[in-house]
Amino acid sequence: MVKKNLLAFCFLLCAFSSKAQQPQRRFNPDTVLNVVIDSPVNIRSHKLNAQDFIDAVLADTGFYKAFRNMKRYGFLAANDIYTYDKKNKIDGEIHRRIKHSIVNGKLQTEYLFKQDKGNVYKHNGKYELYTVEMFDYIFNNAYNSGFSAADPLAGVGKNGSYKDKLKTLIFTPGRKVTGIPFISGKTEIFGRDMRQFYYYEFARGKYLDTIPVYRFKVIKKPSVADGDVMIRELTTIFDMRTFKILGRYVDMKYSNFLFDFDVKMNIELLPFNNELLPAKISYQGSWNVPFHKEERASFLIVQKDYKK
Repeated sequence: MVKKNLLAFCFLLCAFSSKAQQPQRRFNPDTVLNVVIDSPVNIRSHKLNAQDFIDAVLADTGFYKAFRNMKRYGFLAANDIYTYDKKNKIDGEIHRRIKHSIVNGKLQTEYLFKQDKGNVYKHNGKYELYTVEMFDYIFNNAYNSGFSAADPLAGVGKNGSYKDKLKTLIFTPGRKVTGIPFISGKTEIFGRDMRQFYYYEFARGKYLDTIPVYRFKVIKKPSVADGDVMIRELTTIFDMRTFKILGRYVDMKYSNFLFDFDVKMNIELLPFNNELLPAKISYQGSWNVPFHKEERASFLIVQKDYKK
């Protein structure tokens, strides 16, 4: 049972979280939110407080809806994925340039460029790394029924599928995700037991050079031991005009005698046609558990030129 739970935990982590370097050097995608900070925010002058931001983060469904919204649009996507060996040298590469079109109400996918290099697939045709497999599920298959309006994001219980747990952790961070060995409670960073470990920071800024935003940053206190928390930072970008969430950055790290992981992930949305749509997803990280190959990977996804 322990081994099964650990493997399930691997599935959960691996989808989480410029120009590429030369093939023998690690590729580090930009995992910094595209926000220029103007000044710190005096929350009292805006009649806002930390709880207002926390409530908005916990209640938000816009991030998940943004991925569902893609079903109604054509767009161009550029996907670049890199995997690494123990010496941090590039072990495998996946490059895709994809044109998604809606023709007579049906999705059409055209690969404008498709290239694989190195150690990408197993002999049975499946991906070598779970990281890549779960990336493919979460970010390449948003058109499937797994991203439906009826998806129970807010209520994934202990017996829920691991894909549901994964989506909860990515799209509604701050909630407790039960059924993850040893660290289920550590995902509930706004809960009574976890708040003591974090600082809250607020700032004003500009997103994409023109959109006025608030940046709400939850950061682990320097005095807190790494083993007491799993999420080191959760940064959320709010549209100042609508209070909708436009960006999210997550930095997670944890280590004990059974496993260790260190991942950073950034997701940015693009306002278009009065809706929010995914614009950029970047990830870099590694994880290691007993009886399984250590995984190191990074990827950068850029989506643009949306058309109704």
